[in-house]
Amino acid sequence: MDSTVTYSIENLDFYYSTSHALKNINMSVATNKVTALIGPSGCGKSTFLRCLNRMNDTITGTRVEGTILLHGNDIYADYADVVELRKQVGMVFQKPNPFPQSIWDNVAFGPNVLGTASSKTDLEEIVQTSLEKAALWDEVKDKMQRNALSLSLGQQQRLCIARVLATKPDVILMDESTSALDPIATLRIEDLIQQLKLDYTIIIVTHNMQQAARVSDFTGLFWLGELIEFAKTEQIFTNPEKELTESYITGKMG
Repeated sequence: MDSTVTYSIENLDFYYSTSHALKNINMSVATNKVTALIGPSGCGKSTFLRCLNRMNDTITGTRVEGTILLHGNDIYADYADVVELRKQVGMVFQKPNPFPQSIWDNVAFGPNVLGTASSKTDLEEIVQTSLEKAALWDEVKDKMQRNALSLSLGQQQRLCIARVLATKPDVILMDESTSALDPIATLRIEDLIQQLKLDYTIIIVTHNMQQAARVSDFTGLFWLGELIEFAKTEQIFTNPEKELTESYITGKMG
C-alpha cells in the first residue's frame, strides 16, 4: 500500500436512478495535501465528494460502479463499515450547521456518540485540542456554555471544523465551505486549511478559482460528470494540457 496516497479512485461511475452523474473517474488523492475540485454547477463535484464517504447511500435509487480505495481498502465492499468510514472521513458543508446547543456540546458530540473519550478529562482535552486546531479556542474558551448559534458565521464554520476534528479523522472533505462567508472569514478558513494539511488529507470543492490556486496542491476540473484534467495546481493554472481546462480557468467557458 502506497503511504503517499490516501484515496485511489478507479473507473468510478455513479448514477442517480437512470441519470449518469459521474463517468469513468480515475484519480489518486495524495496524503497530507489539499486537492481542489473545480467546475461549473451541476458538473459532479459534490456528488464525487459524497462518494468518498458514502453519503450518497442515503439517496434512494443511487448506484456506484468502479472502485474507491481508502488506504487500500474498498469502501464499497460488502464488509465495509460505513460508520467507521464516516469517522475516518469528516465533512464540512457549504453552510455552517452547528447544533443548537452549547459550543462545548457541539465539539463533544462525536466523541460522546462514538465512545472514544476514556474519561471526562480525556473529553476535555479532545474538545480543547479540536478547538485549538480549528483556530477557535482563544475566541471561545471563556464562553463554552454559550449557544453555538450565537457565534458569527465564520466562527460557526470553524466550530463545525472542530466538531469534525474531534472524531480524529484521516480525511476532511469540504464542500464549498467558505461560500457563505465574508472575505475575512474566508481567509481565516484558507489559512486554517494550510495548517490542517500537516495532519490531514483535505479535499475541497470550490467555485472560487483564486481559492483553488491559493490553497491546493492538486486540482481536478469536472465537466458534465467527467474529470477533464487532474494535475498539480500550478500546472492546471499555468500550463493545462486540455483546451477545455484553459477555457474554464480563463473564464471563456463555464
